[in-house]
Amino acid sequence: MPDLSGIVKAYDVRGEVPDQWDESLAELFGAAFAEVVDATAVVIGHDMRPSSPGLARAFARGVAARGADVTEIGLCSTDQLYYASGALDLPGAMFTASHNPAQYNGIKMCRAGAAPVGQDSGLAEIRALVERWADEGAPAPVATPGTIDQRDVLTDYAAHLRSLVDLETIRPLKVVVDAGNGMGGHTVPTVFDGLPLQLDAMYFELDGTFPNHEANPLDPANIVDLQARVRETGADLGLAFDGDADRCFVVDERGEPVAPSAITALVAARELAKDPGATVIHNLITSWSVPEVVRENGGNPVRTRVGHSFIKAEMARTGAIFGGEHSAHYYFRDFWNADTGMLAALHVLSALGHQQGPLSELVAAYDRYAASGEINSRVADQAGRAAAVRAAYADREGVTLDELDGLTVTADDWWFNLRPSNTEPLLRLNIEARDAATVDKVRDEVLAIVRA
Repeated sequence: MPDLSGIVKAYDVRGEVPDQWDESLAELFGAAFAEVVDATAVVIGHDMRPSSPGLARAFARGVAARGADVTEIGLCSTDQLYYASGALDLPGAMFTASHNPAQYNGIKMCRAGAAPVGQDSGLAEIRALVERWADEGAPAPVATPGTIDQRDVLTDYAAHLRSLVDLETIRPLKVVVDAGNGMGGHTVPTVFDGLPLQLDAMYFELDGTFPNHEANPLDPANIVDLQARVRETGADLGLAFDGDADRCFVVDERGEPVAPSAITALVAARELAKDPGATVIHNLITSWSVPEVVRENGGNPVRTRVGHSFIKAEMARTGAIFGGEHSAHYYFRDFWNADTGMLAALHVLSALGHQQGPLSELVAAYDRYAASGEINSRVADQAGRAAAVRAAYADREGVTLDELDGLTVTADDWWFNLRPSNTEPLLRLNIEARDAATVDKVRDEVLAIVRA
């Protein structure tokens, strides 16, 4: 029996091609997916990686072999796939490895209406079937296999997004967009078409080998070109998308990064203006400013674990209008509770374009605290080091501890969260405080224990 533990993650499938998985396994995943979600039809899309078309078509063959029809939407962003799943009310599969290097690929799967498929919502069962069929042989195809057809949903996706945000009346803006040779180069031209935007396009050529930089804007090294272009051209702002264009990062008119928590707070305020009293979800690593802004705007903030399956589950449970994560994932009730960086970007453009000040002034009200960013420590014993940190703070006066997701320690003027990576021998530390000196003090204290 093949061991799929290296590629089946908490929320998706991801690994090197062909070393860890290939088209034969993709076909089994397609068949297993159709079985587990009991599909009569499935929508499938893929990114620009060299291996993506072949893997996506193999998955489609597996789905069709179980009797379900397939709609292939071809090249798309992950949120475009979620749009198709929601609009067509079909289970879906997106072939992408997001920001990982070119030799990687993966599958993000969802049920009809873009509902998540994770370890606790079908992925474990899919893995078990694939392992069994890889060992024993796949079941014989059904007597009447499903059909495989193609459909282009890009224009409909763009129209849906633009129906949710007022952009027609904004002042003209100059915006630099770095697509990182990823799927933003496919979606941005259509979404922005006809708007009062002067678009300066960087690295829009679809190229899954990422010749200019990794398509991971969370790493500061990968937004250097965008920052320089914004400063050189006097643009109003810059946007950077990751490889599958489901996350969007923002830099202001000075080329300075805008914290995803500030974007979460800004969008939350805008969404609450449409639906006063609504719930907004935020993960436990977002800034204190997020629940503060939500309450100031009459909303109900709900704190949750990190990860899209948890956010989406809370969105569904609470009927939340919006949710945000520190990693620049933004979730919208009007987008089937799914994450779309593009819609968050449109909110930023609308907020900026409906007033006269620069972006730095606009977001200052939402960026209230000093933060460390994520600090990773490679450790041999994740549990042991985390326990040592817990012990160091357990009896400290004026401090509270919770273990909703990793360890969160909170004092009056600072907090930190220490979480193990799901995929690497790392502990991830995030700190926020009322000033930078306190961030540094807490950082040094915690890392001394983690790295002892």
